[in-house]
Amino acid sequence: MRNAAINLRALPEQRDLIDHAAELLGKNRSDFMLEAACDRAQAVILDQVFFNLDATRFQTFNAMLDAPLAPNPGLERLMAVKAPWKKAAKA
Repeated sequence: MRNAAINLRALPEQRDLIDHAAELLGKNRSDFMLEAACDRAQAVILDQVFFNLDATRFQTFNAMLDAPLAPNPGLERLMAVKAPWKKAAKA
């Protein structure tokens, strides 16, 4: 059961457009809008974690991942710092 409210304001033309599209799919406005919003939200999230490369770019990407790391003194200093919860307890 849906019980979380989502409220928004729209121009009459926008509401009419949404209503027309929802009607074409045999859905009510709420179901249509919720499905459209969720589809867009998933696309935005996937765009942040998934990318598509052609074969040549994929090979270049893999070569970059497999290449040895360049020296990074700042990272080495950071990794040498002990976590506060791993420091020896005072007696």
